[in-house]
Amino acid sequence: MKFLRVLVVPVLLLFLGCSGSEDQTPAHPPRTVVTVFEGQSTSDPGIEDLINALVAKTLPDLELRWEVMGWGEKFEALVHAKFASGEVPDIMIGKAQDVATYVPSGNLAPLNGELLQAVQPEALPSVTLDNQAYGLPYNAFFQGVLYDKALFRREGLSVPKTAAEMRDLVARLRAKGIVPFAGNLLENWYVGNIFMQFAIGELLGRSPGWGDRFRAGRVSFADSKELARCFSQVKLIFDNTWSDAVSIDSTECDQRFSQGKAAMYVTGSWTLHNVNAMDRHLDLGIFPFPNAAGDARLIFEPNITFMKSSKATNPEAVDRVLRVIFENTDLASRISEFTKTSSLLTVKVPEEPLLIQEDLDLYRKESRIVDATLGNSQLIWSFQAQVANRLQDWIQGKIRLADVTGWADRNRSLSAP
Repeated sequence: MKFLRVLVVPVLLLFLGCSGSEDQTPAHPPRTVVTVFEGQSTSDPGIEDLINALVAKTLPDLELRWEVMGWGEKFEALVHAKFASGEVPDIMIGKAQDVATYVPSGNLAPLNGELLQAVQPEALPSVTLDNQAYGLPYNAFFQGVLYDKALFRREGLSVPKTAAEMRDLVARLRAKGIVPFAGNLLENWYVGNIFMQFAIGELLGRSPGWGDRFRAGRVSFADSKELARCFSQVKLIFDNTWSDAVSIDSTECDQRFSQGKAAMYVTGSWTLHNVNAMDRHLDLGIFPFPNAAGDARLIFEPNITFMKSSKATNPEAVDRVLRVIFENTDLASRISEFTKTSSLLTVKVPEEPLLIQEDLDLYRKESRIVDATLGNSQLIWSFQAQVANRLQDWIQGKIRLADVTGWADRNRSLSAP
């Protein structure tokens, strides 16, 4: 559900002269309005209040006017509708993967060097086309398998390295009466997310040109052995989670996992936003979901990403807003703590270690990190979501797997920006 938030700052009127005077002048001139359209991840609601407070304090001549909705709730469709109507927001906040989708429309402005210097260099390739950056990534999630370290120690279990080891681990957990995975089949975005995690690990992260070959008709979903393994991994999750997974949402899933009702959870670090609120004493770790080759990597995903409209009536005002946001370390620290994300700013940001920080540091040290853009730029989110819709039906036995792959192959043109 989308909603509109407008920051209203009281204006003090000064009355000069005698009480009968009609010449009453506002203390401040009218403020310049900068419009913002934000697609939020599940951990993000509330960051607009933090940004509003900063802008009101540091740029009193500007007013941010917000329209906010969930990123997975047809955000992309509404952005395109705004493009078509000419009502392009001055600032759009989405994900790094959105840049490749929106640049061809001509509605995103290239960003200048001063702004780009505020972002860590490793985050910029995800928003760069033809050597020009069109987005400013602000923070990042990590995706993989959250797991209960205390449970693994107690039961003498090891982190699996290969897909075969994962299947053996699942069998051991079931034999002990432990639910292997937390999972919800109710939400399309979750099914799409785990499918893409598997696709990056098995195929797209290893073959950067696969998407182009797919659209050229040289490869297909139906004939891909790698994608067949991805489908089986999606089914592995839902064959080994709670029986009511079809009717619970991510919040319920987070809560059950935090209560120790499952050993593992294929998800992203955004889940820590809810898990932390429920129990701050959990001993959690994270590892990449194993692939067949045994060389899977944790997935790094730039999340909150600011994009500037090429149609902005006051581009200088937009730049001022962006500079204030990207230069303020207190704001970055508060958003990092609030969303349980890692800052992508070049300035040093005080950050509280995440519950999974030890493992994150280890995989970074071993260079076992892959950018989600390797997958998302090959098969865009709207296409992933359509595939996920059909996977939901397949898992419940409503359609055949051939119906899923057949749809993808017939509609391969929809996978490109």
